[in-house]
Amino acid sequence: MSFATWITFFVAACIIAVSPGSGAVLSMSHGLSYGVRRTSATIFGLQSGLLLIFFIAGAGVGSLLMASEVAFNVVKTVGALYLIYLGFSQWRAKVKISEERHAEMVVPTIKRRFLTGFLTNATNPKGIIFMVAVLPQFITHDAPLLPQLLILAVTMCCIDLVVMHSYAFLASSMQRFFRDAGAVKKQNRVFGGLLMAIGAALFFVKRGGAHA
Repeated sequence: MSFATWITFFVAACIIAVSPGSGAVLSMSHGLSYGVRRTSATIFGLQSGLLLIFFIAGAGVGSLLMASEVAFNVVKTVGALYLIYLGFSQWRAKVKISEERHAEMVVPTIKRRFLTGFLTNATNPKGIIFMVAVLPQFITHDAPLLPQLLILAVTMCCIDLVVMHSYAFLASSMQRFFRDAGAVKKQNRVFGGLLMAIGAALFFVKRGGAHA
């Protein structure tokens, strides 16, 4: 892989990572609710889901999913329903009042936060479409595949880790404005509504491209 190819992928990965999506919404939601440190588990889950899609596409399985309407629709439906479920859970999340009368979220376990992040990306059909459509453009076909995939995967995850933590940090910096139960409930409903809207939009994703 040439340096020009890598830097082109680097720029493309930066643009994609910064673009708002379910991962960004989840990172901001957890950052605002739980703080940056606790959101790291969610973000590492997001990266695990991203890597799964990346290597599925790299191995050619993603192309098979794109070729089979039934398989693609199954993945799409699972991803959409999961985001809707996630948004509904966020909408209904319980808020407790501490002794200092500050509102506090009931924080899920590390395992649950990691799994939430993993499933959010692993069941995202737009991720599959992007990987299948874009990844081959950066692969040199007369060179060994695995080293190229590893370089691109590490690049992509490093960028996404920085961007998702930045989203979480920006959101967590607003925690002081959400100290009472009413404000926290409104925050939950905003992010829950966004996740449900993104989930509903996935039902309209077509096999031919990543458009709704």
